[in-house]
Amino acid sequence: MRFFGETNIDFTGMRKIAFAISAIIILAGIISLVIHKGPEYSIDFKGGISLELDISPQEGGHKLDVQEIRNALSDAGIKDIEIQSVKGSTERDLILIKAPAGESKGDNIVQAIKKAFPNNIDPDNFIRLQEEVGPKVGDELKGKAILAAFWALLGIILYIWWRFEFSYGLAAVIALFHDVLITIGIFSIFGREISLSVVAALLTIIGYSLNDTIVIFDRIREDLKLYRKKPFAEVINMSINQTLSRTVITSLTTFVVVLSLYLFGGSVIHDMALALLIGVIVGTYSSIFIASPILVEHFIRRQKKALKK
Repeated sequence: MRFFGETNIDFTGMRKIAFAISAIIILAGIISLVIHKGPEYSIDFKGGISLELDISPQEGGHKLDVQEIRNALSDAGIKDIEIQSVKGSTERDLILIKAPAGESKGDNIVQAIKKAFPNNIDPDNFIRLQEEVGPKVGDELKGKAILAAFWALLGIILYIWWRFEFSYGLAAVIALFHDVLITIGIFSIFGREISLSVVAALLTIIGYSLNDTIVIFDRIREDLKLYRKKPFAEVINMSINQTLSRTVITSLTTFVVVLSLYLFGGSVIHDMALALLIGVIVGTYSSIFIASPILVEHFIRRQKKALKK
């Protein structure tokens, strides 16, 4: 099945524009990270309490807003917490409360809300989710997450070096760094937290983007053998066009599934689904406009050095 007919888009000719767009987005993300002093970590990493509560009005109750709940908790001496409404697939009124480690116990928050709003408490379904992580455990998880990403990238560059050559592996890893930096940068710009599920999504993005890149690299290797007399950039451009239909079909089907998770999956996997959505788009873009054009730049520089010698 082909999504497009035969295309002849000059992808490699647009590489400088693509590099500039990527640089601007990455720079914006880095500036945001510097302003916020790094990524905003969830309680998975910094420790704390997370509660998802059902505050739907019962008989005699009324629809609560976030400020009412914040005021009630403040009056009870519970401060420095984050409260947000949760959009789920049900019509229930749900809120997500997060408190740093050492600030408040989950039971104190629950009891304060029960006391302030007795007519908004369903005794059978009030607490929908409760998580608590200690700060030491959070630091350990952060270290393991960084190590997981490091070993994944190292394994990737060694595998592609063995299967193709070092320049291919380097181009692939640069493209993967590009995808991860953009995703983390966008999370920082919009104030979203990095949790364990988001780290899992980042590792998934690495695998997804790499799959697309290897398909294109494989076609490039085959075409270089068939069209040895053609310019290197022209052969790479031809290879990208030949695999374009497959890339678009794979990306669209994945995007639809992840979009469904984002819209209907609930708060538990909301951030993970968002990271995957960004990753699918950026990963597809980088396979076409970053990884392969880096090979072109590498070949041009290698050719110039050979001519000088």
